[in-house]
Amino acid sequence: MTRPNDPVKPIPFSVAEPTPVEAAAPASASGQSRWLVPALLLLVILALAVVFWLPGQLGDDESAATLAVDVKPPAASGAPPAAAAPPAPEPPASPWSDAQQARLRQEAQDVLAQLVELQFTLEERGAASWGGPALDNAKAAATRGDAHYQAREFTDATEQYRDSLAQLQALETRIPDILQAALTAAEDALEQGDADALQPALETAALLAPADSALEALRQRAAVMTALQDKLDTALALERDGDLAGAEATLRAATQLDPASRRAANALERVQTAHTEQRYQSAMSEGYAALDDGRFDAAASAFTKARSLQPGSPETEAAMAELRATQTADRLGKLRRKAQDLEAQEAWGDAVAGYEEALAVDPTLVFAQEGLARAQPRARLDSQLREALAAPERLSDPAVARSLEQVLAQARTVTPQGTLLGSQIEQLTQLLERASTPVIVTLRSDQLTAVLVQRVARLGQFGEHSLALRPGTYTAVGTRDGYRDVRKTFTVTPGSPPEPIFIACTDPV
Repeated sequence: MTRPNDPVKPIPFSVAEPTPVEAAAPASASGQSRWLVPALLLLVILALAVVFWLPGQLGDDESAATLAVDVKPPAASGAPPAAAAPPAPEPPASPWSDAQQARLRQEAQDVLAQLVELQFTLEERGAASWGGPALDNAKAAATRGDAHYQAREFTDATEQYRDSLAQLQALETRIPDILQAALTAAEDALEQGDADALQPALETAALLAPADSALEALRQRAAVMTALQDKLDTALALERDGDLAGAEATLRAATQLDPASRRAANALERVQTAHTEQRYQSAMSEGYAALDDGRFDAAASAFTKARSLQPGSPETEAAMAELRATQTADRLGKLRRKAQDLEAQEAWGDAVAGYEEALAVDPTLVFAQEGLARAQPRARLDSQLREALAAPERLSDPAVARSLEQVLAQARTVTPQGTLLGSQIEQLTQLLERASTPVIVTLRSDQLTAVLVQRVARLGQFGEHSLALRPGTYTAVGTRDGYRDVRKTFTVTPGSPPEPIFIACTDPV
């Protein structure tokens, strides 16, 4: 019985020759001649099949086997070549088995065609450089398929070809990940300044996606990698020397050279932080030095700068609070000294204003409360004395004079009296004495006019009359029937009697 995987072998045959006995017996040959012709035809058909059809089928097997990938299973090292096996006897022809074999063979060839096409596609995209073990495993599976195919084990060959095809398809689906890995490797190499690792990664990415925008960006970064490294090295040297401003400027230039560089960005951020801290500490030191010297404007400017460098810093807020407290204390101290100086100068009104200003800053200040209580009465007394001395003519009014005598009595009780107050008391005393000393005033008339000195007396008609009047301003009024009234105002100066005053009505109505 023929096995499905057995090779098809031609069946040997030979053409029968007539024997002398058959020639001598024509009578018996007539009975066999009717079977001879069909048998000869069958033999001729079989011979033609062996000669023309069978070699073509064997040739297809050989050509199909040549489509597999060029990877051969390694020969056992050191094993002697196997002795050629004697040719097996050719089995009899089986058309049904041959048809099955042909179908299995065709199935293997179909899978193999897909396999080879995908293999060529991947190799055109450089799979030899990035495929790695996955590509090797796929080729090994294809080689095993070739071995089965050459042994006419088409089912096993198809299985191996399918396995190889599946591995290549899986490799193809990994191309985006491989591309991304290559781009990532290139970016990592750029960040590390590793030119040896950069070039292979860029080459792999170029094989997989030559027009990729990310690849072009990496190439541009690669072009400035050396210049970038120079700037990074320069910045590091400046940083070590303490020149943080120079390092920051150099790193800013580096980030402009390669804006995508994380190395440059991280270094710039680190140096900026250190430079900011350096400037912050410098501003704080400058502010405290100015505060100690009482240069409050300079201290405020320095602390404000520090606050802008580190917003919300507790140290800065504490410094600003200390500055405000120191400024307030200094201001209050100046107000206290000024008010005390004004008291010493007996400028009581200004002293009151100074103490009130201090209390507006801090209502609990004891010195300001006590100073205000001391200065306010003196300021009122000083104001009354100044008003009296500025208008001595008012002293002619007895009521005013009596009021000022009370003020004068109060002033005499103040201790310590002070130079200014003593002078004011002396002046007012003299004015009151003069204001209380009458002056003889002579009035003259025509003996026909009735004369009245307002707020003093009605004198009636007279020719001449003398009055003792306190210094001040007076008004005399003259009246006469049939004549217009006459009014005359005159001033009595202390210690100096005025000229005689004539008053008479002379203008008829």
